[in-house]
Amino acid sequence: MTSQDWLVNNEGVCRGVDWGNSEADSLRPYRLYRFLTDLEDILEQIPDDALRLQAICPLVRQLLRSSSWLQIPMVEPNPETGWGVLMLYDEPFFPLTLQLVAWAPGVVSPIHNHACWGLVALLSGDEKNTFWRRSGREDVPDSIEKVGDRIFGPGDVLCLMPEAIHHVEAISPEPTLSFNLYGETNYQQRFQFDVLTGTARNF
Repeated sequence: MTSQDWLVNNEGVCRGVDWGNSEADSLRPYRLYRFLTDLEDILEQIPDDALRLQAICPLVRQLLRSSSWLQIPMVEPNPETGWGVLMLYDEPFFPLTLQLVAWAPGVVSPIHNHACWGLVALLSGDEKNTFWRRSGREDVPDSIEKVGDRIFGPGDVLCLMPEAIHHVEAISPEPTLSFNLYGETNYQQRFQFDVLTGTARNF
């Protein structure tokens, strides 16, 4: 099992980072409610998205180490869509969403951004992420170009800046399960991209 933290910047560049592990390990379990309280403190104290992710990533690792129940598959991919989501936390007027996400083998997501900072911790299975960036062409404003790709496995934590563009392919013979955390989405800036036509549409 790998255990690497990764950051994808707004230009689609993915690089490994060493943000360390939380020093708060103790005999006391790190429960979900404590994690949420710590997240709220970070959001209030740290306005920069990259620095927020740097502070949050070790806490996610601590939560996953302490909360073995998150390792139990509680969500299955929908046979019709190929994916499934179990919402762990989504409170109105609070800028955080926690999910468990399952992808069926071979399923490929649309190319998209999230329009918020996000973090994806792989719990089981492998997924290939392909990263993109806006090409900057004036004649086709919505055009994008491929930056690269990388395969992530259990233990990897992928941190995404708000304008990071990617798509996901589940490449394991068994479903891929991840713990996903997202900030407050700016829906006016959230898009799916069509590479062939060079168009983007809100979703």
